[in-house]
Amino acid sequence: MEFKDLLVSSYDYNLPESLIAKYPAFPRDSAKLLVYDRKKDKITHTIFKNILDFVGDKRFIFNNTKVIKARIFGKKTSGGKVELLLNRPFGENFLVYIRGKVRVGTKLYFDKGLLAEVVELLEDGSRIVEFKVISSKLQVPRKISFFELVKILEEIGHVPLPPYIKRSDEAIDEREYQSVFAKKEGAVAAPTASLHFTDKLLNKISKKSYLTLHVGAGTFKPVEVEDIREHKMHSEFFEIPLNTAKILDSDEEIVAVGTTVTRTVEYYAREKKLSGECDLFLNPINPPIRVNHLLTNFHLPKSTLIMLVAAFIGREKTLQIYQEAIEKKYRFYSYGDAMLII
Repeated sequence: MEFKDLLVSSYDYNLPESLIAKYPAFPRDSAKLLVYDRKKDKITHTIFKNILDFVGDKRFIFNNTKVIKARIFGKKTSGGKVELLLNRPFGENFLVYIRGKVRVGTKLYFDKGLLAEVVELLEDGSRIVEFKVISSKLQVPRKISFFELVKILEEIGHVPLPPYIKRSDEAIDEREYQSVFAKKEGAVAAPTASLHFTDKLLNKISKKSYLTLHVGAGTFKPVEVEDIREHKMHSEFFEIPLNTAKILDSDEEIVAVGTTVTRTVEYYAREKKLSGECDLFLNPINPPIRVNHLLTNFHLPKSTLIMLVAAFIGREKTLQIYQEAIEKKYRFYSYGDAMLII
């Protein structure tokens, strides 16, 4: 452990804009795959559909969360335009981000009679709102549940692409910014390592288990302190079925598909909770204790996600591998290529 490992600035690297993936690979499993073997200290360059050549019949753990159309556009009472990004349920209300000035009591109007009233302004820039539906017959706003809201969002919402993709969502994103095994609605960002799996490849995996972690908008929040020990991690709701927990309680080797699975598994290994709020921050001073192999994409500089990778292989090795990936023209971030640590 070096002092540099504690500094956020030590997890920086320069990425050419041209290597940020704006669109997904097609087919999904044609993406590049960088495999790093820790025992041999060896890097292998291949393509994703060959992943089973490196992990054999080990058990894969997947996150079956489903991305909802969390970005909606509407108007204030004044007629001014507004953009809202749903983050997650918050008690009986919802935690959101709003582009445009609002205050407590501001009402926002959307299609299909959807109304959001601002209940509280939080210091981190997020807002708590209450969602209601205005019935065309009664004209009386009625509070709605999360599941009712999701149905409306499916009609009027947009796929919440990450900010670095720098384009509006298109029809292709409804299909491609979602894993083929997505099941439980609640995420506002995709567990991106999962996006590389096709149905055909999934069927070749003999041992697979699932858990759920609803990825929140906080996953894109920058680390705003210089000492990583001072960073307060965002929390996200998770749920682990009993049959998956049995695997985690065993000594069976597992491949964690993505950082969301990794954090959930490692939180369970420490807390033994089957559901709740996961706020675990994995980094070189808090390394994994249960996950054996990590499959992940390439992440933003100075992010908690690149620090998670460094928790497995160290900061210097992480940056070295990232530099090689840049030289080999790998595509980075959500729609980009993948990395397997064995």
